This record gives sequence, C-alpha cells and structure tokens, in this order.
Amino acid sequence: MVFGGSAYFYDVRGGQIIINGFRIYKEEGLNLRNKRPRRSRTASYRYERPTFSNLHDCWSMDLVSDSLFDGKKIRCLTIVYKYSRKCMAIHVGQGINGHQVVEVLEELRLFKNAKPNKIQVDNGPEFISKEIDRWAYEQKVELIFSRPGKPTDNAYIESFNGSFRDECLNTNWFLSLGDAKKKYKTGE
Repeated sequence: MVFGGSAYFYDVRGGQIIINGFRIYKEEGLNLRNKRPRRSRTASYRYERPTFSNLHDCWSMDLVSDSLFDGKKIRCLTIVYKYSRKCMAIHVGQGINGHQVVEVLEELRLFKNAKPNKIQVDNGPEFISKEIDRWAYEQKVELIFSRPGKPTDNAYIESFNGSFRDECLNTNWFLSLGDAKKKYKTGE
C-alpha cells in the first residue's frame, strides 16, 4: 500500500492494478463516480472565414443607436462591403424598419448599380422582416443570419460600428434628425 504518493499501485501478489479503491467499488457492485472530462480547446468546431473576390460577393448590415440632445433615440443603418471594408451607406432614422432597409438597398441597386450576392445580418426585427425576405428573393440575394448571441459572426460590421461610434457618434452633438443626417453626409 502506498500513502501520500501516487493514486494507484500494482499488487504484485494478485497481478492487479488498484486505482483509488476501484476493486472495492467493483466487488460491492457500486458505480464509480464519473468525473466530468475536461474539454480541449479544439472541441468546438470553428468556421473558416470565407474569402471574397470582389466588392459584391458579400455585404454586412447592422444598426447603431444614439440619441439627440433632448434624449430622443435615433438609429443608423450601416452597410459595409466585406471585401474592402468600405462603408457604402449610412441611413439615419428614428425608427428604422424592414421597409426602410429595403428602400436603402433599392437606392444602392438603382443609383450605384450595386447588388450583392449575399448579405450578412444579425437577427434583429428589421432584418427578419417579410419585406427584406421578399426583396432578397426577388433580387436573388442570399441572407446570412448570425447565430444568436454571436456578434463575432459579423465581425466586419461590428468593427466598423465601433469605429463609427468613436469617431462620429461620440464626438458630435445632434440637435435634430436633419442635423444628424447632414453631419453624416459631410463626415464632420
């Protein structure tokens, strides 16, 4: 018998390895306590980030919230190319819904002659609306939704929104919705 050393020993006479009293548990017909296995770092499957070959392979859309000087909420719809990480459009409104998102996408399609193959969005109510679903079906655009609670699935737009908040939203004081639109267009 070994005390204080290793947790197992070899019984020379019986030719058995005894580990933490396993023989006693087995003889009594008891179940061993199963320790929860440690998870390795590679246990979860990691998705590879797709590579993009041109500007219109995939776009990202998200909303950023801010407030006017009097406390009224405003929201900004941001659309970014995933290939170049350039901002295509910023639409400002007080309550942006699916219909307004479709209007912005139609403006881009008609006036800039730009239509993506895929658009990556989160699961917000403005992006899961019937209007966007119908527009995507008619234009043959695939909507890619992020997994719930995983903002890193749409990392490009989240990074852009962080910079947008630091450089524009936190540095400006907006008096009205029109003032906010003017400052976004001029880049002040």
